[in-house]
Amino acid sequence: METVQLKNNRPVAIWLYIGVGMLIVQVLLGGITRLTGSGLSITEWQPLLGAFPPMNEEAWQRAFDGYKEIAQYKLVNNHFTISDFKAIYFWEWFHRDWARLMGVVFIIPFIYFIAKKKIDQSMINPMLILFALGGLQGAIGWIMVMSGLNNEDIRVNHIRLAIHFISALVLLCYVFWFALRLSVKQQQILYVPGLRKLNGWLLGLLVVQLIYGAFMAGLHAALNANTWPDINGAWVPTGMFSSGNFFHDIFHNPITIQFIHRGLAYLITILVAIWWLKSAKVPAHTALHGIRYLPLVLVLLQVLLGVLTLLNSQVNIPISFAILHQGVGMLLLLSLVWTYFLSRGKA
Repeated sequence: METVQLKNNRPVAIWLYIGVGMLIVQVLLGGITRLTGSGLSITEWQPLLGAFPPMNEEAWQRAFDGYKEIAQYKLVNNHFTISDFKAIYFWEWFHRDWARLMGVVFIIPFIYFIAKKKIDQSMINPMLILFALGGLQGAIGWIMVMSGLNNEDIRVNHIRLAIHFISALVLLCYVFWFALRLSVKQQQILYVPGLRKLNGWLLGLLVVQLIYGAFMAGLHAALNANTWPDINGAWVPTGMFSSGNFFHDIFHNPITIQFIHRGLAYLITILVAIWWLKSAKVPAHTALHGIRYLPLVLVLLQVLLGVLTLLNSQVNIPISFAILHQGVGMLLLLSLVWTYFLSRGKA
């Protein structure tokens, strides 16, 4: 996207920022869908007809009969009435329909902007990449759901969930970066290589942390240890490497995953605080100086919400705290993308 030129791009930038907001909502809907166990409720993929929920009782019964064929119903939800089924169906349908709405919001203005010559040649390739990423995200989502429509799995594999989540964040950051390129003046971009390097490390660590956050959600790992600051009464809990396979434990053992997730949270918080102290040296009149507090505030709020989610995870994970935790995690990611954008100047 380095070739995109700044012209009269305000309408295009606003359109992209609306897309950023809609993507955040979509990811949060995905989180609600997972935590409510709704993700396998729709057992078929109909890109057009699926935009409408079942319109009569006969159609609802057919959809319910399809759900009865999979393991989640047979092994977990065989007590469900059709009213229970409608409740979980809603979240998966809403998640899919919001994705359809995003497609409309992206495609129609795109055609309009081309017709009005608001999008120049330098923007075409980034726009095509954006649409490709959006299509890929939809495909990954459906492949993930299909993998759980069987007689063995009661939920989608947490690693596939993490892939779906991270691919959504890649799309989110791509759209946000593109919008920044169309709305931030070149003179606001500073050359601060030390700050930029630390910012880059923070982004890398945060991506790993978000992957482990998806593992936490996918395995409902908060239920395995809902104490803080210790983990079930210990700083280094027992059973972290009980399988005898290091890689199996760090990717599949809920206690190990929670230990890593907590440790990364503390490390990221310390590094964000260091970045914040170092950023005080940038000129006071710059955009970077104006937003330098954002990562620090967001990471502290994120840790607080993580602790509250843990402490309130008794029989079930509290959806309100968990979704706020996920939402602030995305805002933290975007704040670090923003600060990296503003500190990436060349000497």
